[in-house]
Amino acid sequence: MATTRQVALVTGASSGIGKAAALALVAAGFTVVGTSRDTSRVAPSGGVTFLDLDVTSTESVTTVVQQVIEQSGRIDVLVNNAGLGAAGAAEESSLAQDQRLFDVNVFGLIRMTKAVLPRMRAQGGGRIINISSVLGFLPAPYMASYAASKHAIEGYSESLDHEVREHDVRVLLVQPAYTNTEFEANSLRADSPLPVYAQQRHIFDDMMAAAIKDGDDPAIVAKAVVSAATDPKPKLRYTAGPTAGRVSTLRRIIPARSFDKQIRKLNRLAG
Repeated sequence: MATTRQVALVTGASSGIGKAAALALVAAGFTVVGTSRDTSRVAPSGGVTFLDLDVTSTESVTTVVQQVIEQSGRIDVLVNNAGLGAAGAAEESSLAQDQRLFDVNVFGLIRMTKAVLPRMRAQGGGRIINISSVLGFLPAPYMASYAASKHAIEGYSESLDHEVREHDVRVLLVQPAYTNTEFEANSLRADSPLPVYAQQRHIFDDMMAAAIKDGDDPAIVAKAVVSAATDPKPKLRYTAGPTAGRVSTLRRIIPARSFDKQIRKLNRLAG
């Protein structure tokens, strides 16, 4: 049944940033469909309808997008939020683990994007909002694969935005900093830990736990998502919160050598 209200589809909406974004879009007047890998574990929340989705499965992605179109007749906003974290030295993770991370964070996003684009072009517009990170433009020692996945999302999004803009479709990025979610608990741990990295890995783990505990509320990121979904003249990139904004500015204005030293200092790296 077609609806006159704008429809938003939010992946990974059962908790954290995805849940906050879905609820904020409901409050902004959207009909919102959220997804989770297992909706039987998701309690009803704030007017969001949930569907099961595995972003690593093309069949699952196609089925969910078709369900939304059949039920609502349209998809105006896609929020690609589903993702995995990963921690550990790059040498410590197997190639299979790195591929799993990319299959969710990058190829899952691409699957969803390819599935909704034909409908958005046919209806004469839409917005695809990809949840990136400040690690989409920063180096991240002991999170190399995760940072690489976010760098890939940045390049894909900006390039695609140029391709589809003439069809009144925009591809936009939201860049959070550390956010107070279950990110760390749900992150992949390196499957081949090496003693040579053990001490620095523990330092990183402690630093990450503290940063997330003191991180931004997911509602701050959700506010940026709503802005990306509703601004009459949207920006390509939305930094979410004051920390993300400061880091983005510093990245642009600080000389490369000085920035490199600061990264090492913040991560307590020798040399």
